[in-house]
Order: sequence, then C-alpha cells, then structure tokens
Amino acid sequence: MSTTGSQRPTQVSAARRRTVIDALRRGAVPDSGLDLLATGLDRFEAALDAELDAVASGGSVFKAVRGEYGSGKTFFTRWLGERAKRRNFAVAEIQISENETPLHRLETVYRRLTERLTTSSFPPSALRPVVDAWFYALEEDVLAAGATEDELPDEVEKLLAARLAEVSRHAPSFATALRGYRAALAAGDEATAAAVLAWLGGQPHVAVSARRAAGVRGDLDHFGALGFLQGLLTVLRDSGHTGLFVVLDEVETLQRVRSDARDKALNALRQLIDEVHSGRFPGLYLVITGTPAFYDGQQGVQRLAPLAQRLATDLTTDPRFDNPRAVQIRLPGFDQESLIGLGLTIRDLYADAAQAPERVRKVVDDVYVADLARAVGGTLGGKVGVAPRLFLKKLVGDVLDRVDQFDDFDPRKHYRLTVDGSELTDVERNLAATALAGSASADDIDLEL
Repeated sequence: MSTTGSQRPTQVSAARRRTVIDALRRGAVPDSGLDLLATGLDRFEAALDAELDAVASGGSVFKAVRGEYGSGKTFFTRWLGERAKRRNFAVAEIQISENETPLHRLETVYRRLTERLTTSSFPPSALRPVVDAWFYALEEDVLAAGATEDELPDEVEKLLAARLAEVSRHAPSFATALRGYRAALAAGDEATAAAVLAWLGGQPHVAVSARRAAGVRGDLDHFGALGFLQGLLTVLRDSGHTGLFVVLDEVETLQRVRSDARDKALNALRQLIDEVHSGRFPGLYLVITGTPAFYDGQQGVQRLAPLAQRLATDLTTDPRFDNPRAVQIRLPGFDQESLIGLGLTIRDLYADAAQAPERVRKVVDDVYVADLARAVGGTLGGKVGVAPRLFLKKLVGDVLDRVDQFDDFDPRKHYRLTVDGSELTDVERNLAATALAGSASADDIDLEL
C-alpha cells in the first residue's frame, strides 16, 4: 500500500484524530478514521466505489484481496468498510479461525456476522436496532397505505409475510422468529424477546421456552444460515440500509486445519461465491482476504479446482497495471519510500493536536522519521513489508509522545530503538530472529503454514 502523495483532509476532528493515534500507539489498525492514512489507495477508489454503488442498487459483489503479511489487508478492508458506511451500509468483519469461526460451518460464520454487525449509528451488535427499525418501517408503510390503528397489527403481519416471501421459501423460521420477537415485545416479555432475537442471530442454546413461544425449534444449521443471511439483507434494506459489507479476514488459516475440514471450508467458500454471483443476496458485498500462498498454493485455493477457476486472475503483469475490477486484487505492500511517507503523515497528524506542534515537527523531522523507519526495518531482517505496524507503534508511543510531553527530550540523544519479543507478532518474531542470525532470506523464515 503506497503512501506517496498524501491527501489527508485539512480539517480533522479531535475525536477522529484521537481514535487513529490511540490505535497506532497500541500497535493496532484503527477502527475508523482510516481515510486520514489511506493515501495511495486512489487507484482502487473508482472501481470499488462503482461496485459499492452497484450493490446499493440491488446487485451483489464478491472480492478477493491478496497480500503478504503486513501488506495492509486489514487496513484496506476497514478503509473500504468506512466507504461503505458512508453509503449507509451495515458492516461486519469476521476473523476466520479453526476453533472460533471455522469457515465450513456457515451457521457459525452467520452468528459472528450478527455479533459484529455495525452501522454508522450503532456499534456491534446492531442486530436489535436494525430489527426494531424494520418493524417501525413496516408500521409506517402500513399507516401510509391508509390502515387504522386497529388494523395495524394485522396489516403489519401481511406486509411482513409479503416482504419475506422469498426468504421464507428457503428459511421459513426466519419470519417465524421475527413474529415471535414482535409478539414478545407486545406482551412486555423482554426476556423472551431477547432470547428469540438471539436465536435469530444464530446463537445456540437458547432456552426451549423462548423457542416454543416463538414457534421455532432447534438451532440454526449450515444450510439454514444462507437463508437467514438472505433474510437479514431484506431486513437491512427495508430498514433504510443500502446494503451489507462483510469481510472474511485471514482466510489463509484454512491451510493449517485438518484436510477434511479444509476441503469442506473451501467448498463452502465456493458455494458462497456462486450464491453471490447468482443474485441470491442482493445488497451484499462480500470480501475475503488471504496471502498469496493461500491463493496459489496446493493447500489453499488450488486444492479445489472449481474454486481456483472462480478466483483466477492474471497477476503476471506489472502491479501498476492490475485491474481493480477483477475478482482478485493484490496489495503490493510497503517499500522504504512509502513507509517513510506514512510516518510523515502520522507525524503531521499528531503534531496538529500536540501541545507544541512546531517542536514536534522540528525534533521529529523528516530525516529522523526516515532513520527510524530504516531502523525498524532492520530489526525485521530488512522486510519493510511487515514493518508498518511496529514502526508506527514506536513512532507514536516511544518518540512523538515523549517529545510532546518532555521539553528536553531529544530522540537522537535519549532514545535507542529496542524491540522486545513480546511486542512482536509471530511473523515479526520470525523475521527478527532471522536478522539476528545474519540472514534475511525468505527461505530461512519458518512460517507455520
């Protein structure tokens, strides 16, 4: 992800700046305000915005993002999610993992989706506000059509059945649960309403009494999850949202699971892609992220030929000429120049709200930022591509904070870069060990794939 040519907004609110700086200080990707850092992504903007607009108009899109560790995949998807939110999409980011969220169990993926569902107005989980807004919209539509207050319950029921007619063909229990939720609210039974909504969100082990009251049985299964996703899209659309943006992050973890589970997961991914392209999920923008090894290796996508065909993209040309409209797009990652450019952007963003902005810019000048970037890259065996997280953490927490708080602190005199193993990710730790051993060859890096 190049950062050359910053286009950071000149006016930044204190809250947005604080959110970004605090996250970088922790070594994390900010949850919001990513447009402040997303310089160099302009080559993707036109194509991705067109796809978001198509989804908002009732289409559906599947996108695969590839990049090495540290290339900015999480940053990229959150940046795109922010653009989706500005178009009034609901957003959910799901981390795929063998134990917590196995991809071959779509009922678990759906449950994580509802748990992490967020909108521009509500943090996770936004499922209840969305459902409540949907019922409110149904009532408004019924009243606008001329129904009286006495006729309202029956007319809402008719409209509910009409709106969910297509969903009910595949998952009739979705509409049944919504009716049960509304009935429990009308009766003032908050406990039952909450339990039924949890069941609607795919939660297991919901009390039998609540399920009986709503008229539903059992727990959500793999096949029912697709029908429930279809129902959720309908509810989102009718409650005023233009679509749903979903990220399945770190799909490359499939390479480390048992072969039978891996095969099931790859087939589930193939099924999801086919359902998206068939038009079953209008209003869905689905993104997966993975490493090149996942897309190209025999333990990943290439293991299932139909999936490999669906994701096949010509990436043999110069990355400058990659097609951002393609099903698979790659993030080129950082080089030394772009890492320094990002550091300067963060330095200026920090200085704008510092106690002594001119001192911050003077002491942490362009030359020092460049020196620190090279030093951090050196501790990781010269692998600049995985250095941004650690570099920004050191720049903000170890340097900028001290310069801002202590008038006599000079990082050239009083600070020596140290990297403790406990603050490194597994990939960073492997690279640091390689550097200490005097070898930075990619062949020497032991990644547990």
